[in-house]
Amino acid sequence: MASKIFMGNMPELMEKILENLNNEVSSLHSCALVSRHWCKMSIPLLWQDPFSFNRKSSLITNYFSSLCEDEKFFLKKRVINVEFSKTLFDYARFLKVIDLDDLESIVLRWISDIANEFHGILSALKSQKQSLREVKIEYCEYSTEFNVLSKCENLETLRLKICDYSVLNTIDYKISTLEIIDTPIEAKPIESFLKKSGTLLQRLKIEFDYAWEESETLLLNAIKSFCPNLKYLSIIFILFSAELLELIGSLQKLQFLTLMLRDDKMSEEESEIRYKEFVEILPITLQYLDLTNTRQNSYLDVWLNNCSAPLKRLLIDGLDNEKQTQALIEFCKRKRTLNCVGVSKYSELNDIIKKEVEMYVTLVLSEYIVIDC
Repeated sequence: MASKIFMGNMPELMEKILENLNNEVSSLHSCALVSRHWCKMSIPLLWQDPFSFNRKSSLITNYFSSLCEDEKFFLKKRVINVEFSKTLFDYARFLKVIDLDDLESIVLRWISDIANEFHGILSALKSQKQSLREVKIEYCEYSTEFNVLSKCENLETLRLKICDYSVLNTIDYKISTLEIIDTPIEAKPIESFLKKSGTLLQRLKIEFDYAWEESETLLLNAIKSFCPNLKYLSIIFILFSAELLELIGSLQKLQFLTLMLRDDKMSEEESEIRYKEFVEILPITLQYLDLTNTRQNSYLDVWLNNCSAPLKRLLIDGLDNEKQTQALIEFCKRKRTLNCVGVSKYSELNDIIKKEVEMYVTLVLSEYIVIDC
């Protein structure tokens, strides 16, 4: 397909582009589909081959140097602090919204900010119904155009952030990865979707700022009832309840667990008992545990002294006292499986403590070893 420069209405252009991908998908190297700013800056790049593009071409140089100050500022605010005279090859790095990572399997990733900006684009995905593997939708209201997802039976991953849950109703088949970030969480539609995905679901991430206790109970019971084969579970801002304990204890294939608990009304003594009960029921398959939360870190010694799981990676906030330090060292000696501990407050670690612990395990900044959904 010949290289072209497009200027015009983004939805119309993207509809044509997606409809033609079926025949010449290898022509598409990078594409953005988020906002009007991205649209204007990405369209001239869509049909260029970054690996054969002449670095001294005046075409791209002139294009980026012609951007207005607002558009340059938009890029710089997103840590793309670059000279606007660089070539397409350099700029292709940040065009990741529709991202064909592997052109052999055609893993198509898609994200959008505003529903009005992708009018017509969703329906154009019908030509990609066999190749679409992952969909990421952010800040979108439901539209009937989402019904095209019901045709994408090879979809494996669905990620929703602050979206209308009606999107879940358009998918009648099973997926293996589900991520939902919202505030507050609505348990009922998620429960129905979990029932559909059932035993095939292996990776689940639920993140919210607050929720009614009844909704949490419904959600936890749904995960326990319908998703016994989870290998990855991340629940952010959950109440430390009996239902949570029952769920974790039931997941006998769980390998990765991220847990952030919100404050409750339990006394210190009650919390210590509950934490002890929790670590005692962790499955023996668990290799990764993320406890980077100030409340949880206060009971780190309780976690470690009672944990039997053969952890390989542990993420914590810090080592605040000698009791926690010794608990970590004793865990390393006892299990002999832990090879790395991520510390979110790594810069605050006492040098003496660091030297003492690193005789048994490597300490790094948490973000270096975090595993996301």
